[in-house]
Amino acid sequence: MALTPGTRLSPYEITAQIGQGGMGEVYRAIDTNLKRQVALKVLRAARSNDARRLARFQREAELLAALNHPSIADIFGLEKADGTLALVMELVEGPTLADRIAEGALALDEAQSIARQIAEALEAAHEQGIIHRDLKPANIKVRDDGTVKVLDFGLAKALEPTGAISPSVTPSPTITMTTAGTILGTTAYMSPEQARGVTVDRRTDIWAFGVVLFEMLTGSRPFAGETVTDLIAAVVTREPDWNALPPSTPASVRRLLGRCLKKDPKARWQAIGDVRIEIEEIRISSGAP
Repeated sequence: MALTPGTRLSPYEITAQIGQGGMGEVYRAIDTNLKRQVALKVLRAARSNDARRLARFQREAELLAALNHPSIADIFGLEKADGTLALVMELVEGPTLADRIAEGALALDEAQSIARQIAEALEAAHEQGIIHRDLKPANIKVRDDGTVKVLDFGLAKALEPTGAISPSVTPSPTITMTTAGTILGTTAYMSPEQARGVTVDRRTDIWAFGVVLFEMLTGSRPFAGETVTDLIAAVVTREPDWNALPPSTPASVRRLLGRCLKKDPKARWQAIGDVRIEIEEIRISSGAP
């Protein structure tokens, strides 16, 4: 059951529900001790007795605590009160990138500015050995001043010493089961290797970044299907419709996208930092601020 305005979780007073997902609800709240507004990501009661869900919620808190970057939403703490578990996070105002794209394709300059900040956030996470695994427009906020915040590291996972992670077998509301194994994420933004349920590494985030950039520039996703199976097939076997990009899209941007969306991760960009540098060089060459 959703929490109602006025409900207290220790010092936090709920004022409104602002979102929900498979794991739980997100609320706007007031920290009555520090007199500031925060976001509370509350684990659903139905999930609170599930040891694996609890472990994933705890892991998200620990991973976020390891990150400190202006383009990643801050975590202030993990609150346990009256049988409720909540992540206390920075309240990020503004629409999601999904909301912006729903209004139509973004101008090239704006898309590049947002893409650069997303790349910076991923670079900071990757430097800490963390991959997001669920990057998508709905998990990205854009403030009125153009500042980007990457949210929801609920499926993020620390890399093993090999620099890769094996497919998780933990049930998830964003899971799709295939004969190859268990996969996590949102299907339209999964890399081919993620869709197959095989070992993934940082390059799976680079693929998702490419999908998000393509969507910003075109207003539509590069891969579609009537069913989840059709969509996975498109991700694994088909090329995006490159003609969907605006005719004015520079060749340099098309090349950048092409390398992000290579089916073979060995042919893809190998580090998101290189993608960031490429975006910066493209912006400089075009005279953008």
